[in-house]
Amino acid sequence: MLILGLTGSIGMGKSTTAGLFREAGIAVHDADGVVHRLYAGEAAPLIEAAFPGTTGPQGVNRTALGRAVLGDAAALRRLEALIHPLVAHQRDLFLDEQRRKGAALVVLDIPLLFETGGEALVDVIIVVSAPKSVQKHRVLARPGMNLARFKAIMAQQLPDAEKRRRAHFVLDTGSGVEPTRRAVQRLLRALAGQ
Repeated sequence: MLILGLTGSIGMGKSTTAGLFREAGIAVHDADGVVHRLYAGEAAPLIEAAFPGTTGPQGVNRTALGRAVLGDAAALRRLEALIHPLVAHQRDLFLDEQRRKGAALVVLDIPLLFETGGEALVDVIIVVSAPKSVQKHRVLARPGMNLARFKAIMAQQLPDAEKRRRAHFVLDTGSGVEPTRRAVQRLLRALAGQ
């Protein structure tokens, strides 16, 4: 089974691209989606114990947790030490299931693939990228986002140019969904021909 690692900086179109792989019939493990589910369930008591006041009846309050860890490297490491093993367990269950089903190819959608050493888990690295102006426009259009928060998030991520350099394939998402869909289809045809 060929394991594709899909990554890209905030606002580069990774979630949309992951959806295009799903649309093409490829199973995708969404690390962010797993984190959201964990925050609503089993991770909430662990996070509350480590970061009091960051949870409520619906689980983790992401805004409160963000305030508790953004810009605090030690706090972020504590959070990652709680969450990464839980996400890894879910990823391993996904891979086992796909192997049992006989999948030829799967996608691991990992936002911080390089930052967390995730490139060792995959056979092929795909980086989604877009011009900086497109990225900034996409990110600042998100609810609750501002320029200071955007810059703080970017400071924690490997620069786009370095991600592009380390990728096997770069998908430019700056021109919209249809060109990206065609690029995903071309990539899948190329990988099928290997």
